[in-house]
Amino acid sequence: MDTIEIGLWVTGGLLVLVVAGMRVAFAAGLAGLVGLIWIFWAKFGYDPGRFGKAVTVAVKTAGQVPHSKVASHTLSLIPTFILIGYLAYYAGLTRALFEAAKRWVAWVPGGLAVSTVFATAGFAAVSGASVATSAVFARIAIPEMLAVGYNKRFAAGVVAAGGTLASLIPPSAILVIYAIIVEQDVGKLLLAGFIPGAFSAVIYGLLIVGIAVVFKNVGPRVTGFTWKQRFASLPGALPIFAVILIIICFVYNPFGDDAWGTPTEGGAIGAFIVFCFALVHGMRWAEFRSALIETAKLTAMIFAIIWGVLIYVRFLGFADLPGAFSDWITGLETSPMVILICILLAYAVLGMFMDAIGMLLLTLPVVYPAVMALNGGEAVSAAESTFGMSGPMCAIWFGILVVKMAEFCLITPPIGLNCFVVAGVRPDLSVQDVFRGVAPFFVADAATIALLVAFPGIVLYLPSLAG
Repeated sequence: MDTIEIGLWVTGGLLVLVVAGMRVAFAAGLAGLVGLIWIFWAKFGYDPGRFGKAVTVAVKTAGQVPHSKVASHTLSLIPTFILIGYLAYYAGLTRALFEAAKRWVAWVPGGLAVSTVFATAGFAAVSGASVATSAVFARIAIPEMLAVGYNKRFAAGVVAAGGTLASLIPPSAILVIYAIIVEQDVGKLLLAGFIPGAFSAVIYGLLIVGIAVVFKNVGPRVTGFTWKQRFASLPGALPIFAVILIIICFVYNPFGDDAWGTPTEGGAIGAFIVFCFALVHGMRWAEFRSALIETAKLTAMIFAIIWGVLIYVRFLGFADLPGAFSDWITGLETSPMVILICILLAYAVLGMFMDAIGMLLLTLPVVYPAVMALNGGEAVSAAESTFGMSGPMCAIWFGILVVKMAEFCLITPPIGLNCFVVAGVRPDLSVQDVFRGVAPFFVADAATIALLVAFPGIVLYLPSLAG
């Protein structure tokens, strides 16, 4: 049995473990270790006397992964971005942002729901965690929508779908993880997420208005706010826009030729600004402690997934499965665009059984080289490429598409994590209610992905400005 066959058998076993309910971190780590043992023992000719040596070599190989791969300066972005989100919640920025959006937008059909989407988009720009965004607005927005007569399923669906915007709008933990896996520029990927994220929010808003116009009892208008009240709501939301501006300037300085620093430094300064604002607004020690603990919990969960999956990725390297898959994909007598669409559809299916971060970590080491090969290679120029863009730009474009698919998976049954979070926060809602409420947003996501595929300039405009 050659290494490719071993790789296929181990990968099949990994999928069985994940579908059976084992956590991705543990399933990937176990599959990777077993695969390494199998490959090394195969190299020793399956000699029973050398099985122990194969185990020793495999354990040493796997043991090098956690520190060597995770001790990365870039990964410090993840806890920083998560901390910004929790501090913003305890500083009252989320409620201030929702109040401002409500006073300015609630007069349109389905206005409170549209306000919720725009507020989640704003909060996503300082959070980067979809689950946290959904949990926060389930507490803030759903009660207000129910109080004015919104359908409870529709209200829950709006919050669950709006929370997914945190996966795309910077600072995004998933974009950082993607950049590290495929070894691309973190700053350009974060820049690339701004326009598609805002675009997704606008598509959601238009969908909500259309639903509210057709079904009169779903989302009534809310009126009565004066211009004075509207302008009075803006100062409370200014710190969020200050953090957004700082992150943009540290990634790409729109006021000059040089960036102010690294994305990590921008995230740290953003966290400090939100922390100071929270202190001014009376954040207590217990709340600060809770923010730190929740940040540590979510960071530990993400890093555990990274550790486990990177052991599996190390095994894939020995099995040469990415190279074999890439050769197979490029050998197909099918349009590269059709193959790309099939890959995106495969992500939609995988997302029904896996969480977004685990799905990307497991698949990208195999899928990414194949997509780059379809385009003509990582060093290809735009003029010679298949998709009409250079290798680095194709990597950014594909990253945004994949992360958008990860957003889609956060609301798809049966694993849609955001739906479970909203149902957990609201005891008056069942998971089935949330899944039914979120169903119309599948159409919006499909339309958004189709437009991003058809018009790559939506994704690549800001990264192209950064050179």
